[in-house]
Amino acid sequence: MTRLQVKTKYDASANAATATLVLPVGDMKVKATCADNTFAAGAASLNGVGFGVEKPGTFMIDYDMQSQAPRFQFMAGASIAQKPLKVTYIHAQKRNATVLEANVAIDPRNKVVGKYSFSTHKGSLKYSYVHSSGATLEPSYDFQTEAWHFAASRKVGSHDNARLCYDAAQSTIGMEWTRDSKEYGQFKISATVPTDTSKSPKLVAEKTWSLDF
Repeated sequence: MTRLQVKTKYDASANAATATLVLPVGDMKVKATCADNTFAAGAASLNGVGFGVEKPGTFMIDYDMQSQAPRFQFMAGASIAQKPLKVTYIHAQKRNATVLEANVAIDPRNKVVGKYSFSTHKGSLKYSYVHSSGATLEPSYDFQTEAWHFAASRKVGSHDNARLCYDAAQSTIGMEWTRDSKEYGQFKISATVPTDTSKSPKLVAEKTWSLDF
């Protein structure tokens, strides 16, 4: 039996919607994406059209048809002082940006994530701590913007997860609610609220349907 996934996303502030079809092929996933403006004015275009292939935990390749630019992501695992290390290499041709990310799990509750951008020659450092209450606290520092970012998340009930964050560089407060259950499927709604009241907040809703055939 094959499980087909349809992921939809709606950005209320931009009044834009996208849909992604994910089809498993062996141990890989094939993806196809289109947007609401793909079929604007009754005619098909390349706006928002993309294709991709992914092998979870190994690599991911996405291709944007409009810009004709690929995005590559490769993942690998290793061990440092008997601590598991995950390394991710990302290259986006459209932006000519290459990022290297390293994730080290010190123990089940403590994790350190470092990122380095080859285009800006700067990076960021994030520390993740899982409290005994179940809450996850994530302070991070971006060396490019020289600003802190704080996030806290916690599971609420058996199906829901809530997340709250503050981005000092963007001067925004973010709120996110996620539900994942067999009865309701996967659903996420997130809001980004600027501390500057003259700017408008951003609201995004995402829903995933799974079909067996």
